[in-house]
Amino acid sequence: MKIVVLESLAVEKQLFDDFCSVFQKDAHEIVVFQNRVEDPEILIERIGDADIAVLTNIPISRNILTSCKNLKMLAVAFTGFDHIDIESCDEFGITVSNAAGFSTSAVAELTIAMALDLLRNIIPMEGRLRNLLDRNAFLGGNLRGKTFGIIGTGLIGTEVSRLAAAFGCKLIGWSRSQKPEAIALGINYLSFKEVCQKSDILSIHLPLNDHTRNLFDASVFMQMKNDAILINTARGPIVDNAALADALKNGVIAGAALDVYEGEPPLQQDHIMLDAPNTILLPHIAYASKQAMNLRLEIVQENIAGFINGKPMRLVNHPGKPKK
Repeated sequence: MKIVVLESLAVEKQLFDDFCSVFQKDAHEIVVFQNRVEDPEILIERIGDADIAVLTNIPISRNILTSCKNLKMLAVAFTGFDHIDIESCDEFGITVSNAAGFSTSAVAELTIAMALDLLRNIIPMEGRLRNLLDRNAFLGGNLRGKTFGIIGTGLIGTEVSRLAAAFGCKLIGWSRSQKPEAIALGINYLSFKEVCQKSDILSIHLPLNDHTRNLFDASVFMQMKNDAILINTARGPIVDNAALADALKNGVIAGAALDVYEGEPPLQQDHIMLDAPNTILLPHIAYASKQAMNLRLEIVQENIAGFINGKPMRLVNHPGKPKK
C-alpha cells in the first residue's frame, strides 16, 4: 500500500524513521511531506493515489475525498475528528481511525496549570516583579477546597478529575453518560445547569458537534458564580467567545483560560478575546508535549498496521464497502 504522511508529526527523526521502516520492510511505500498545507488542491495532489493518508487536524472535505479515488484510510493523529467529512468517508468506504488518548495527561495537566495560574495571578505577578514592583497587596486563591466542575467526563475529563481530587477539590460533573472511573474518584454527577451554577472552576472536555457548538453562551455565563473561572482546552466553537468577552468585561465571571478558538492560531489582530480582562490565552498547546507526540506516533502506527492486517482499530466511523 501507499502511505502518505501529510505533515510533520513532531517527533525525533530516529523515531519517525523507525515508524517508516516498520511499513517499508513489508514493501509498503511511504511519502512524507513535512510542511503542513490546507489548500484542497494541494492536498488532492499530495494524497494522489495513496491508500492511506496520515494527518492531524487538516480539514478533509468531500471534494478532497471524491478526488482521491484510491484512498481507503485516514489515520488521524489527533483525538478530535470534526475536521473530517465523516459522512462522506462512510459513503466512500474510507476507514477513519483517531489517536484517542495520546494527549490525555498533557491536556489534563495544562488544565490544572491554567486553573492555578488564574487563581494565583502568576503571569501578571511575574510581570510586576520584572517591572520592579511588589505584589501590591494581591491575594490569590487556593485550589484546595474549590468546587471543580467537569463538563464531559471522557478520558481527559476523568484525568482532570483525578488531578483536581489530588489537590483537594470537590468534584462535580456533567456528561452524556456517567463513568464508573469518574464516580470512583468522587465526582458527583449533576445537571448541566447545576454544574454551571455551583462550580468555582468550570472546565470543558467535550467534542464539537451540533449539540455542543456555542453551548457556553451568555445565558450560561449568567448562571455561573461571579468569582468563577472557565477553562476551555476542548474545542473553540463550544464557547461563544463574544459572549465570554462580554461576561469578563462586565464582571459576570472572574476569569477564563483558553487554549482553543474558532480556528487555529495565530489569531486575527482584532480577535474579541485579546482585550478581555483576567484571561490566559494560549496558542493550542495543551496536547503538545514530547511524551504525547511520541505516544501519538505509536498509536498511529498501531492503527495503520491494524488496518493493513484487516483488524482496524480506534474507528470513529462506519465505512461501507470500499471503493472499487
